[in-house]
Amino acid sequence: MLESLDKNELARLCGKALFKTDSASAALGITIGVVSPGHATASMHIRDDMVNGLDICHGGLIFSLADSTFALACNSHNLVSYAMGCHIEFLRPALKGDELTARATEMALTRHTGSYVVSVTNQIDKTIAVFHGRSSNRGQPLITHANLNELLEDE
Repeated sequence: MLESLDKNELARLCGKALFKTDSASAALGITIGVVSPGHATASMHIRDDMVNGLDICHGGLIFSLADSTFALACNSHNLVSYAMGCHIEFLRPALKGDELTARATEMALTRHTGSYVVSVTNQIDKTIAVFHGRSSNRGQPLITHANLNELLEDE
């Protein structure tokens, strides 16, 4: 049954599997948009408890949104992938009440590594931050025949 899934459906299920037990992303209110092979979108609403002493969104929370979206994209090929390194550039502040959307794009993929760029924009499409990440995989599947039925039953 796993072999019969097209790449887009498999990528979507990989995102679902990854976020199923991601309590950190859930606590931040991060929601998955679209996951396709090498690409992902996710969103987060900036709440009152997410602003720092300057009354702007804490940079670590913007990083978390970008990092979670990066994870969705690099795990979308059904290979358990981890961050090897990443960095972020903050271009403008995110404000309380903003709706941030992160869009991850795969720039390069080899047998064991990947390179991704994640742009984070606000509700008026202004770029807030740009995140660059590199991933590594160990060749292990995220979704197996054993957990596929459970993912499909949840729908």
